Amino acid sequence: MKFEKSQAAVERLTAEQRRITQESGTERPFTGEYNENKEPGIYVDIVSGEPLFASTDKFDSGSGWPSFTKPIVPANVNELRDTAHGMVRTEVRSVHADSHLGHVFPDGPSDRGGLRYCINSASLRFIPREEMESEGYGEYLDQIEEA
Repeated sequence: MKFEKSQAAVERLTAEQRRITQESGTERPFTGEYNENKEPGIYVDIVSGEPLFASTDKFDSGSGWPSFTKPIVPANVNELRDTAHGMVRTEVRSVHADSHLGHVFPDGPSDRGGLRYCINSASLRFIPREEMESEGYGEYLDQIEEA
């Protein structure tokens, strides 16, 4: 499967998805579609479809955004220094589409590596476990626990 950013994919985004992924925006806490999603599956970049996070690595951080302990494919995630808004943070962007995803913080569960990838729902598309094979993500099924 080939992952890339296309003009057509960007044009299909909602105004909110465009603001977040293309303009480095942030959705309001507790408003994102996937904040409370507990279904087994995979989260992919809304623009390119590149696999980013697995439901198995999702946890409730109480922050108001979907949080993950690690990317499903580390090579698909770039971490960049972000000094906007008078803070020093680490921004997370997808590699193939260069979509702004969110930020990573060192306050995640210590028994799972200590990281919290705090991700905007609007930058993601969720693929349920039962649809992963037909959507071309079958190679990641072994990383997704059953419900």
